[in-house]
Amino acid sequence: MKIICIGRNYTEHIKELANERPESPVVFLKPDSAILPKKMPFFIPPFSDDIHYEVEVILKINKVGKHIDAKFAHKYYDEIGLGIDFTARDVQRKCKEKGLPWEKAKAFDGSAVVGDFIAKESFDLENIDFKLLKNDAIVQEGNTQNMLWGFDELIAYVSNYFTLKRGDLIYTGTPAGVGKVTENDVLIGILQGKENFKIKIK
Repeated sequence: MKIICIGRNYTEHIKELANERPESPVVFLKPDSAILPKKMPFFIPPFSDDIHYEVEVILKINKVGKHIDAKFAHKYYDEIGLGIDFTARDVQRKCKEKGLPWEKAKAFDGSAVVGDFIAKESFDLENIDFKLLKNDAIVQEGNTQNMLWGFDELIAYVSNYFTLKRGDLIYTGTPAGVGKVTENDVLIGILQGKENFKIKIK
């Protein structure tokens, strides 16, 4: 399986990092080794002093597809979850300055938190509320109605470049409010008012 991540899909997050608004989705990948095992803490890696959380709604692909038309994209996922795209912001900054790829900053071991998946029929897909709590304080709040590109558009777009396979995950972008984690922080992801994951930082 592969993890396909979408960057810069929420306007306020684009502004907070002073990035340009993209003309098409920004896409990058994480390997399956990036998934943080269930019930395991996240260990801050020794190569970074500035690990940031980025909470995101996740789509779980349920069948093989290539060059998918947006009007049929809804048939290619039936579960939705919540997760974190951990980012070594200091490493990413250096990569950007040199025009280098971001993998060292985005795809390291444990950088992909995956919460519980829920049947998509449980949601109004264009109006999903989600948030991230850090030590019981809300640090990120988002709603899928604020995405630049919706779920079906993202599936159609990425399937032009990558064959989607059963079990693949698509991280659909993060809202504003990203920030640094420190040792002993506790992060809780809330999807439609219910706890979806809980992570301890070590």
